[in-house]
Amino acid sequence: MTSAKKRIVITGVGVISPIGIGKEQYWQGLSEGRSGFRPITLFDTARFKIKTGGEITDFDPVLFLGKKGLRDLDRSTKLLSAAAKLALEDAHLGINEKNTDEIGISAGTTFGSINSISNFDKEALTEGPRMVNPSGFPNTVISSPASRAAIRFGIKGFNSTIATGMCSALDAVDYAVNFIRSDRAKAVIAGSVEEMCEQLFLALSRLNWLSGLDNDEDPVSCPFDRRRNGIIFSEGASAIILEELDYARERGADIYGEILGIGTSFDSYRAVKYNPKGTGMKEAMKLALSDAVLKAEDIDYICANANSTKDADLIETSAIKEVFGEHAYKIPVTSVKSMIGETFSASGGLATIATIGALNRGFVPPTINYKEKDERCDLNYLPNISKEADIGKAMINSFDFFGNCTVLIVGKPESKK
Repeated sequence: MTSAKKRIVITGVGVISPIGIGKEQYWQGLSEGRSGFRPITLFDTARFKIKTGGEITDFDPVLFLGKKGLRDLDRSTKLLSAAAKLALEDAHLGINEKNTDEIGISAGTTFGSINSISNFDKEALTEGPRMVNPSGFPNTVISSPASRAAIRFGIKGFNSTIATGMCSALDAVDYAVNFIRSDRAKAVIAGSVEEMCEQLFLALSRLNWLSGLDNDEDPVSCPFDRRRNGIIFSEGASAIILEELDYARERGADIYGEILGIGTSFDSYRAVKYNPKGTGMKEAMKLALSDAVLKAEDIDYICANANSTKDADLIETSAIKEVFGEHAYKIPVTSVKSMIGETFSASGGLATIATIGALNRGFVPPTINYKEKDERCDLNYLPNISKEADIGKAMINSFDFFGNCTVLIVGKPESKK
């Protein structure tokens, strides 16, 4: 029974996104329906047809982390560390010798080291293995962002990296929750990160996943819209502070929300292709509702996975209708990826912080760029303009084309007792 479980609450958030850095800018951008897409400057796009992405252009790591020790850190590590710093400050959680062993970090990232691996190997191949700069080697390890963040903030508890594609961020939350409930941590930074890099952009282009590749129109992220034709690749980082409820109350922490339920299911259908039946999606949603001991009609908002691809948006719509029945047509189902694009491993983290904002600020983020209705996608996607709403419980969906399916349910914070 849920009552027997330790209650896990969210006490701090940190976000670095294409539409804003920090919770206030991010939530304001979502409520305004702000687009985070612009010409890419991090690498030369001359050889690419698509030159647009969700690049974070106003990120200066020195403002968050200071100058010391930045030279040897790659972009992923800087982004995650900055998000973690914002979250720790937001939670007013100081780390010292008394509590450091009780604090952990769980980070989701899948492609975060690709750029570093490529650059390190290129130098070894062109200059010879004896000429490589050894300081660049740690960045080639996928756990580097989480490890470097822990070192920077003096965290001596557990340190884990989760690499499950688009579900990495929510799976990192799941992992963190399990650690707290098993008395292996009192508080955990649950983070996620993905960086904009040429290598991944090339792969996505070759796989024909980017919007605008098959026509002469500008790329557009328009989830659920009939015109949808692919993703806009983006970058971002998120961090939330998770704590056991009594621990948070003891230190007088402000509470943003509570983790009510988590469901995971692997859809072993086919690599790099969504199961048209949405079997894993439906199962993950059902498991999350069961874990939270909630009925479908208890959910007030769904932050959808929809990333503006033909199959994914339709399959998710169908899965929601099957799980929620008639209630599916009454719930706002929106996609923040219409504003921030597809950030892969960071997508669930950015969606979670968007949902936390919705719970606490009383609004539903819109699905922007919605112009032409797809008759098969017929739910309430809240086109283009946000809406004021009193949201008590919300569902966050995360699915990918490798079969990973994770769903998180969060609830509005109760008044302090």
